[in-house]
Amino acid sequence: MLNKQEILKAFSLQLRQQLDTMRAAAQNAHEASTGGEAKQESKYDTRGLEASYLADAQAEQTQLLTESLQILESLQLDNLPADSAVVSGAIVETENNGVISYYLLIPCAGGLSMDYEAGELTTLSPDAPLHQALLGRNVGAIIKENNMIILDVQ
Repeated sequence: MLNKQEILKAFSLQLRQQLDTMRAAAQNAHEASTGGEAKQESKYDTRGLEASYLADAQAEQTQLLTESLQILESLQLDNLPADSAVVSGAIVETENNGVISYYLLIPCAGGLSMDYEAGELTTLSPDAPLHQALLGRNVGAIIKENNMIILDVQ
């Protein structure tokens, strides 16, 4: 079983790969918005403007991914004491209709996932409703919105 720091390293690698892909896409969009094909051929031709909007959005996404990666790489997650309530940094094991799922509550980079024990481990950032629903709950608690029970908090 991986410890929390090893898990963070694996998620950092995933995030770094996303960042590399986004950087390449942002560079391509920037080139498309400033290159010869971006020149307006008529007053109705908006290819250059659309490419510029895309380049701006991808540059912003690249910045967010960069910040998330920095946070993730500097994050230190401690093991929680037995009978701990769910807090940021916890790995929460849940069951929903016979399906076991694991969630890692972290301050950013929600939606990353990896194989873990008997299921899949997914990161939840604070803006995720499930992150908010799990916080402060203990083993045995039922999340009614998801019909999910908390089996373990690590």
